[in-house]
Amino acid sequence: MQINIGILLLVGSLACSSCESDAPEVDMPPSAPTVTADLYWPPNAAMDWVSVDPQDLAWDTDKLVELEQFLASRGTRAFIMLYKGKIVAESYWGQNAAETAPFGQASLWYWASAGKSLTAVLTGLAQEEGLLNIDDPTHLYLGRGWTDLDQEQESVITIRHQLTMTTGFEFEVDDLNCTLPECLRYRAEAGQQWYYHNAPYTLLEDVLVAAAGTDYSTFTKTRLGDKIGMEGLWIPNGSNNLFWSTARDAARFGLLMLNEGKWDNQVVIGDEAYFDEMINSSQSLNPSYGYLWWLNGKSSLRVPGLATALPIEATPSAPDDMFSAIGKNGQFVDIVPSLDLVVVRFGDASDESLVPITFHEDMWERLGQVF
Repeated sequence: MQINIGILLLVGSLACSSCESDAPEVDMPPSAPTVTADLYWPPNAAMDWVSVDPQDLAWDTDKLVELEQFLASRGTRAFIMLYKGKIVAESYWGQNAAETAPFGQASLWYWASAGKSLTAVLTGLAQEEGLLNIDDPTHLYLGRGWTDLDQEQESVITIRHQLTMTTGFEFEVDDLNCTLPECLRYRAEAGQQWYYHNAPYTLLEDVLVAAAGTDYSTFTKTRLGDKIGMEGLWIPNGSNNLFWSTARDAARFGLLMLNEGKWDNQVVIGDEAYFDEMINSSQSLNPSYGYLWWLNGKSSLRVPGLATALPIEATPSAPDDMFSAIGKNGQFVDIVPSLDLVVVRFGDASDESLVPITFHEDMWERLGQVF
């Protein structure tokens, strides 16, 4: 990944200033997430964040040290673990993205594809405002000819297909990030194929910008960030658009999701039906995928880069109810309602896969020993 250092320095100053069908024939979770009544909420306009000693939770602190040593050896820059909203573990390693100072609480890092899950939330907020409907054809927002398909084929593709990776585009192409019409060719009818295709996701940003009439970073800030004290912004990187924030900002996002879209007593995500759909199996082709969220505990998994399903769950060592925002090089925002946990890991990794499934499992194998 090529990073523009000049942009990073600008971002740093910001941180300092502050194949069957569409029918949802799916695996359901063993039980609905439990919303905890006694969650702690960090203040929006301060660095204050209450912590809790892991010894007070009867956690194995020796295993926690081993976990952090493992993470440090795998290129981790930031690791945060929240229990009921309070910080149980928080560590930083290495240099910031611009390699100008040690990585710390105020350092920004890219979410990579973990930003997809953020986009899923923003899409739900846009629908809640009446700016769009996820069953709308995408061409209503991007115009005719946004693909290389004929008009009838293109008209079938909806925002829901973009959220669920089921647009049906040809995936045997030179560049899965390319959003030009000539790169978006027909392979299967929308809803009949699941494949981790980045370009249709990237174009969701254009859909939201067209629907809201504002730029993407502003939409993110006004609809979500300002309400939960999360700062950050979207920065173009080639054909992609990456969200950058601190690890604590990502932890705030995870805490919002842990409480089912409510921040303290404020409802941020009011569409309960959309929220439920977003973090449950969105289609039968890959039950481990919601609306741009990865789901644990399901009967099968389609790994990015493969067109076939594997009879495994995403992260065997983690609780079945975990749902995750996951990005390349090991960007993780894990939410575990049954344990009242949020886990954030940012950094580099030796695993260069689009979604680092193996590294995630290795991390959770060690996390389980801590509890």
